Amino acid sequence: MRAISSMATRHVLADLAAAAVEAGLPELDIESVGGVDAAERVAAGESFDLVFLASGALAKLADAGHVDAATVTPLVLSQVAVAVPSHSSEPATRPEGTAFADAAELREALRSATRIGYSTGPSGTALVKMIDEWDLTDEVGDRLMQAKPGIPVAKSVAAGVVDFGFQQLSELVGQPGIRILGVMPDDCAIDTVFAGAVATASASPGHAAEVLAFLASEAARPIKAEHNFSTP
Repeated sequence: MRAISSMATRHVLADLAAAAVEAGLPELDIESVGGVDAAERVAAGESFDLVFLASGALAKLADAGHVDAATVTPLVLSQVAVAVPSHSSEPATRPEGTAFADAAELREALRSATRIGYSTGPSGTALVKMIDEWDLTDEVGDRLMQAKPGIPVAKSVAAGVVDFGFQQLSELVGQPGIRILGVMPDDCAIDTVFAGAVATASASPGHAAEVLAFLASEAARPIKAEHNFSTP
């Protein structure tokens, strides 16, 4: 069977798919690309059995009839974290695991940053919206640097192109040349639920639904935790 996903879940989905095969389910060939590109390809009618994207993107595809709305299933919850170059003088991760004490401290950090990296995915959209709601767009807007689709923000961070990089924690963990400060403060946290759905173009919707059910089962929870995702 064939599936498509955004880059944010590529590693966890690969391990989940392998576990599904071990459980006797069909093999799943997952292509991971930028989330915007993935949604556009599904909307264009490309043949897939399963689609894995942020829940908001899947809802739009369901409304348009490209995935079966009845099969949309939340799979993982991802928190956005903040990373700096490994040589940065920024303080280490706070005891409570957040990058900054609160939203006020984060706003001051954004004001002092030369470049701010963010992704093309839902986390990037949420960050830009938050900056606008804080009335900081005029002040820091020209310092925002969006990564190209499918390119990890961590690359810009490691290269020292940006002072701060905002992306899903799962995308930052293990990347060379960066130091993760922690997740966003509780009062301005950016959390994203990634879900799966059976594509209406699927040639084997029954088998696709079985695989999706496994990915949402208790058996899959430890694998998600290993990749720094929680279960929604």
